[in-house]
Amino acid sequence: MDLPESLDGRRVSLRHRVGERDGRPLHSDAVGELTLGADAVTVQTRRGPVRVRRDAVVAVRAVPPAVPRRPSWAVVARLEELCADAWPALVEQRMGAWRLRAAGGYTARANTALALGDPGMPVPDALDAVRAFAAAHGVPPRVTVPAGSPWDTAVGRAGWTIDVGHGAGAEVAVLVADLRTLDAAPKPESQPGPGPWTVTTPERPDDDWWALGLHGARPTPVQAHVVAPRDVPTAYVLARDAGGAAVGQVRASVVEDHLHLAWLEVVPAARRRGLGTDLVAAAAAWGRGRGARFGVLQVALRNTGARALYASTGWTEHHRYRHLVPVR
Repeated sequence: MDLPESLDGRRVSLRHRVGERDGRPLHSDAVGELTLGADAVTVQTRRGPVRVRRDAVVAVRAVPPAVPRRPSWAVVARLEELCADAWPALVEQRMGAWRLRAAGGYTARANTALALGDPGMPVPDALDAVRAFAAAHGVPPRVTVPAGSPWDTAVGRAGWTIDVGHGAGAEVAVLVADLRTLDAAPKPESQPGPGPWTVTTPERPDDDWWALGLHGARPTPVQAHVVAPRDVPTAYVLARDAGGAAVGQVRASVVEDHLHLAWLEVVPAARRRGLGTDLVAAAAAWGRGRGARFGVLQVALRNTGARALYASTGWTEHHRYRHLVPVR
């Protein structure tokens, strides 16, 4: 049957032929997110992908979103891996399903052991290795775990606790979105038309982009490595006002089918005027042009202003993570 392009990426109920018995056709149903292909379609169901030839499709219709539920730890781990790839550390060492990372202390995300499964040894031994790695690279020992995960429990049982010294960033929400909704996000009522700024998406950061993000400073070599890696497709989205001054920015990186956003910054004089929405929309359009379908970002739980902006433009919470440190 003819499948409408408008169903691509939507949650559907799809009936398809799977054979016949006594001369009568047999059918099966698949419910999940639809991806259209040239000769076949794929329905991403809760039990995994179901691939169906186009000529076997009997009927298809859009259905409401599934009732929210906690994502599997395998899905959480994949998303955390993508975020880590988008924000690369200067030094990284694999230890089973853990990633030991260091970047001269620049950001907690790049200076932590990301625990996403079995480290290949007893957890106490793995934590000793985390301490040794951190000491060798001059950073504090720290483990990042998805909140409530088995790895969170195992590290906590070994005597590690939440990193209260990290302040607002000790607990973080990971948000996700469909990019199609982001690059068409409506303006808030306070700013119904185009803002008095121009937004561009260059793929290398200029001096103004760095100055806005670093509050006038120049990047160190470590900061340049983490924020502007050469091997991760990245746009350094920048907004300029009518006079040419930089007034807003965001960093957008494509990793597999996800667009990772970071470093959203709007100068005080331009806030609450729709610029944040414009920056995210420009980043989403750029990411879609490079094959990304979904967005992901990390925001501190206490950053209520940023969370409100993201919620208003279609982002939803996927999971949370937290930083754990040894009790001294």
